[in-house]
Amino acid sequence: MLHNLFQFGFAGLAGICVLAAFLRRVHRGSFFAAAISAFAAAVAARYDVFWALAVFGLGTVWALFCATSYIDLAWRAKTGFVLFLGLGAALCIYPTYHDETHPEDKRELGALTSDERSAQETLARHGDLGFGRFVRSNIDFRLVQGLDLKGGLRLVYTVDVDEAIKDKRDRYYDELRNALTTVFELHTGDKAPTVEELGKLPTKVRVEKSREKVDVITLTFVDPADSKKKIDDAFLKKFLTELQLQRSADGSRITFRMRSEVESGIRESAVSQAKETVRRRIDSLGVKEPSLTVRDEDIILEMPGDDEKSFAEIREIISQTALLQFKMVDDEVDFFDAASRSKDEDLPKGLAFAIENAPVGKSGDGNVKSKANHFARITKGEHEDLRDALKRLKEWVATQQIDPDHEVGYEKLTDYDPEKEAFVDVGWRSFYLFSKAEITGDMVREAHVDKDQSGGGGLGGWFVRMEMTPLGGDRFEDITGRNIKRRFAIILDGKVESAPVIQSKIPGGVATITMGGGGDPEQQRLDAKKLELVLKSGALPAPISPSNEQRIGASLGKDAITQGAKGGLAGIALVLVFMVTYYSRAGLIANLAVLFNLMLQVAILAMIGASMTLPGIAALTLTLGIAVDANVLINERIREELRHGKSPRAAVDVGYDKAFSAIVDGHMTTLISALILAQYGTGPIKGFAVTLMFGIAASLFTGVVCTRLMFDWAVRHRRVKDLHLG
Repeated sequence: MLHNLFQFGFAGLAGICVLAAFLRRVHRGSFFAAAISAFAAAVAARYDVFWALAVFGLGTVWALFCATSYIDLAWRAKTGFVLFLGLGAALCIYPTYHDETHPEDKRELGALTSDERSAQETLARHGDLGFGRFVRSNIDFRLVQGLDLKGGLRLVYTVDVDEAIKDKRDRYYDELRNALTTVFELHTGDKAPTVEELGKLPTKVRVEKSREKVDVITLTFVDPADSKKKIDDAFLKKFLTELQLQRSADGSRITFRMRSEVESGIRESAVSQAKETVRRRIDSLGVKEPSLTVRDEDIILEMPGDDEKSFAEIREIISQTALLQFKMVDDEVDFFDAASRSKDEDLPKGLAFAIENAPVGKSGDGNVKSKANHFARITKGEHEDLRDALKRLKEWVATQQIDPDHEVGYEKLTDYDPEKEAFVDVGWRSFYLFSKAEITGDMVREAHVDKDQSGGGGLGGWFVRMEMTPLGGDRFEDITGRNIKRRFAIILDGKVESAPVIQSKIPGGVATITMGGGGDPEQQRLDAKKLELVLKSGALPAPISPSNEQRIGASLGKDAITQGAKGGLAGIALVLVFMVTYYSRAGLIANLAVLFNLMLQVAILAMIGASMTLPGIAALTLTLGIAVDANVLINERIREELRHGKSPRAAVDVGYDKAFSAIVDGHMTTLISALILAQYGTGPIKGFAVTLMFGIAASLFTGVVCTRLMFDWAVRHRRVKDLHLG
């Protein structure tokens, strides 16, 4: 196996370097550095850490070059660093080069079954299938062709704007109930009314959300006289800006309906916010130059490339609504008790009822009160998907009479599979919840992933730690203080992630979502990272669902692509020919630096997973011109010093010193323009700017550092008497 060869090879090289350090006093430091780097590479090979192996292996080459006797240590260190970068860039570019020149390998791999493909990838990662496969299997990133050059994936998502309208209606529903408890003197003070106070409201007025229309709320008064007595202009002032009111003839019923212009604004805002949220999530995955457009209530996303693995990740990240809510569990009510005693034979397959001892707060003497409650649980069928099992459970729950202020929540059920030696999802269980969300995702300020490092009873799983905003922190402290020894459900995208018992008041506004201690730790970590990403990028204002998916071809025609490629290559070729013709050997040095510049840029773009488009090719060509311009300045300054009678070495030193400020000025002005384009541009414009920024950095390095090293080789090592500057 290759990693064994690397392990013993680098270990042996480390020993040789240590021996050389003791035998050769002059370069002892360089040999010791090479020994340390080679030993680290051997350890990395032993534990299959590819990038550590690559970095320390190339570091060994760097250190060994420093142990040579050319010129001085400073020159050798700089040249060794350039060699380190060059070999590293070649390593990063190789997978992209191979995939573009050998597409049949990808097709052959795609023809294998998932198990066969997994076995092949495992062998390749361990080096059993040759060096090329070893490198390609351990380097995940590629520089892919953009939509305009190669095509990619087109996804169409439809925004469920009715859900956004429902959210707005539900907020008014809560505000109406809170205001009515104050009007009917069931609640006093500035804080929100308690659950007990809201529970008394139906004795005066019933507040109901329409099941048929998403924008309607009705108030039905027990005493019709209260309709005009309590619901006066002062009460209606804060509601009638966005709602319109209609009273029944006898005054016992008031209907609030959302105004049409408000509803239209919510629809437009929901689609616009959803587009920006999707854009932030895509940007968080790397520079892929997506094309993101809106058509009515559809969001159209076009992603370049053909990597199914990355496409699957994109689909999952985009579809996750990230609607985070904290709701109290109502364990005072045994909602499923009646259903559990029913003789109904039409229960869904796999549905059963269980009893749990649920905490319901503290008694007057400080002891914890509990109550035996029933909950529904459903187990998925042998060949049934988990989502289908949840759908069957929801359909049955919908037939039960649920109080308007309550809802049923669902949490995944897991069980230990001894064959897989892991916890697996087997079904769902229910919670009877208050429908009011006490804390929502917009009250989360920051989220980050962490690992449970607790010993002993710690599960050792991954969790997402959330920090609340000041408002969220105050609400969280108040809610936890009033509901000690009660369950608080954490709900993400309509599913209960966990329902921990509040042990004490929690100040500081910090909460966690635990990903679980069972199952695959790596999968838990990936799930936690995805949750962190969507929480940071913000929740979607409304759910989105995929409505269409298709592969798309290159947006530019084959002729346009060919002509664009020819134009780019012709431009580069003409520049290189001009430099050699006009500056002779100095032009050749400039050309070598330009090609190295191109190599570094392509390697950087591949490392960040960028896609190459025609604007990107234009940016590459432009930065090569900028790099050549730097060499023109340097060559002309050296020519001038030679005309003044200076020696070649002195002319090179002065030429670089005097040209440096002009080169930096030119690069900085271009960089400022690129930064502005990257900040405000999108799609191809942003891709052009990002490529240009990397190109400017590479141009400054190759134009000033790399060419100077080659000139120093000529004037300091070879001691040439005549510099060939054309």
